[in-house]
Amino acid sequence: MEMRKMEPTHGAYGASEKTARHRVFGNQLSARLGNQTSPPSSYNDRKSGLVQHMPKKMPERRGLHDLGREGAMGKGLGFNGTLFQKIVISYTYVAIWIFLSFTVIIFNKYILDKKMYDWPFPISLTMIHMGFCSSLAFLLVRVFKFVEPVGMTRELYMSSVVPIGALFSLSLWLSNSAYIYLSVSFIQMLKALMPVAVYSIGVMLKRETFKSQTMANMVGISVGVAIAAYGEAKFDSWGVLLQLGAVCFEATRLVLIQILLTSKGISLNPITSLYYVAPCCFVFLSIPWCLIEYPKLALKATATSDYDFVVFGMNSACAFALNLSVFLLVGKTSALTMNVAGVVKDWLLIAFSWSIIMDQVTTVNLIGYGVAFLGVCYYNHAKLQAMKAKETQKKASEPDEEIGLLEQNKNRDDENLALGRKADAQA
Repeated sequence: MEMRKMEPTHGAYGASEKTARHRVFGNQLSARLGNQTSPPSSYNDRKSGLVQHMPKKMPERRGLHDLGREGAMGKGLGFNGTLFQKIVISYTYVAIWIFLSFTVIIFNKYILDKKMYDWPFPISLTMIHMGFCSSLAFLLVRVFKFVEPVGMTRELYMSSVVPIGALFSLSLWLSNSAYIYLSVSFIQMLKALMPVAVYSIGVMLKRETFKSQTMANMVGISVGVAIAAYGEAKFDSWGVLLQLGAVCFEATRLVLIQILLTSKGISLNPITSLYYVAPCCFVFLSIPWCLIEYPKLALKATATSDYDFVVFGMNSACAFALNLSVFLLVGKTSALTMNVAGVVKDWLLIAFSWSIIMDQVTTVNLIGYGVAFLGVCYYNHAKLQAMKAKETQKKASEPDEEIGLLEQNKNRDDENLALGRKADAQA
């Protein structure tokens, strides 16, 4: 009877096989790193080897003196040209957004103010905007396929989009109503309370963590707005209540977007937001419109027929173009860039309101808004630093995740090899 030749013992066989497995794992790691040299054997050595190989895949960070030296040698022209082009494009989007936002605010003030166009029907104006934007958003999403619609079930729409639409309609209604009673400059000063409202509501709904430093910043912004309100020459308490209510509803809407949509992995850009939210706003606004403005409009229509389709058509087109510019600005830059640009826009509106519309802006107004302005700038700076720290932490964790995946692959190969040896032994 022929005896089968016994395999080596675990010590001899395991040592040679372990070396082979390490060699296979080393080749996998080297292939991932773009280098075919054998990696170190231990986990810590492999991690250090990964760190050594990483700079070969990442571009070298250069200082301004390096770029200047390359420019003098005739190199780096393409890099500088590309960077300059990106800067020009970014500032172009910012300028377009500021211009359109500026135009819509002044246009709404012109239509609603009794001293100008004298059409004091803010609900009707908002409904015209929502109807116009709904129609164009439908064409862009469904007909021209400019953006892809979001998968939206009826349950999700009713539980998430409808509450957001209700808050949005109230915010637009009250903010447009404030233009009848307050100056453009003072309204922009009151809007500086938006970060305060968003942070406070976020803390109440447990979306933000309470921090004493951040709350002190919010108190500083509030004090600045209070000083500006104290110095307002044409203070109207009803108009202030309308604008503060608009700020509260808008802040609640922004927080609910994070709770009801973002947390569920649903991201809406301004076009899809109009596609889903604008019809809902139109329906909600129709209720107070029937009770408050329809009887007045019926009387005005019988007395005169001065409804100018050109004026309201251009106003609606500007409102839709503003939403489209938000889509481009946030897509090409960031939401933080839009916040910073918003601060510039507010100062431009204050200057325009004082110089062109002849609204009275006092020294106390400017001092108070200056305090609030510094608080908003510090808030945006803190957000930027937090975003950078989060991004740095995310990048630092990527090498460890890469090694973890390779370790999982190694363990899986070990298990497969052990199963193969067991099957051979049984055979």
